[in-house]
Amino acid sequence: MKKVTKAIFPVAGLGTRFLPATKSIPKEIMTLVDRPLIQYAIDEARAAGIKEFIFVTSRGKGALEDYFDHAPVLEQELRKKGKDQLMEVLKNTNMESGAIAYIRQHKALGLGHAVWCARRLIGNEPFAVILPDDVIAAEKPCLQQMVEAHQETGGCMVAAMEVPQSKASAYGLLDVTEDHGQLVKVGGMVEKPKPEDAPSNLAVIGRYILTPKILNNLNKKQKGTGGEIQLTDAIAQEIGGDEGVYGYRFNGERFDCGSKAGFLQATVSFGLGRDELRDELWGYLRELVASEKAAQ
Repeated sequence: MKKVTKAIFPVAGLGTRFLPATKSIPKEIMTLVDRPLIQYAIDEARAAGIKEFIFVTSRGKGALEDYFDHAPVLEQELRKKGKDQLMEVLKNTNMESGAIAYIRQHKALGLGHAVWCARRLIGNEPFAVILPDDVIAAEKPCLQQMVEAHQETGGCMVAAMEVPQSKASAYGLLDVTEDHGQLVKVGGMVEKPKPEDAPSNLAVIGRYILTPKILNNLNKKQKGTGGEIQLTDAIAQEIGGDEGVYGYRFNGERFDCGSKAGFLQATVSFGLGRDELRDELWGYLRELVASEKAAQ
């Protein structure tokens, strides 16, 4: 079985839920504490053994490309002032020449279409897809957990998380035929069903390991929910095939940073996770809660 060494990052969205900030900067550059959303995704991919990073972008994403470039003037200033620790921080933002590629998605035709745009760079290899909006805090990064499980199963694998029935219409839901704890065998996938039509409460989260067959399925350009080319529809076509489709219940906490509330929750959580920020932030939150109780 070939190792998963390529990952697609669909980052062509306009980020309209974060206007006016996203009028001038890509949403993926917005920071949780002091690291952009895209840096969390890149770090997770690196930990999973990803060597080739493929970004599906659109017009206005120049700042995203610049972020991963070297900054000679900044590096020179940090060196001159002896700020070695900041130099180390900066190193993690640099990508080796040839490790990163950018593909344009000219029309917003759905997640499946974004993945299809990168087909020529994938070839005949399994690959990962990471949605930077889904930030997952985990002791062992989510994609690394999945890559290790995929070595045993092969086929297609999606990250899965249990969600309340009332929120079923916001996700792709899995129809589970075999449940082995962390790993489940998938018998069907439904994109954003009505709560009463949901086959389970196990939702697909923005991490995927896919076979090249998915690209053939996407090549048909069949439109699904919302008139878009849905990635879940292409994956569903592999159910019952030789390799099958699996869901993986990952260990970790997922934050939906595509929403303002989720972004704020992630900021607080990651801030409390930093030794140099925890005491001051926690003190502020305690005062806030006490003030709220007093007002009531």
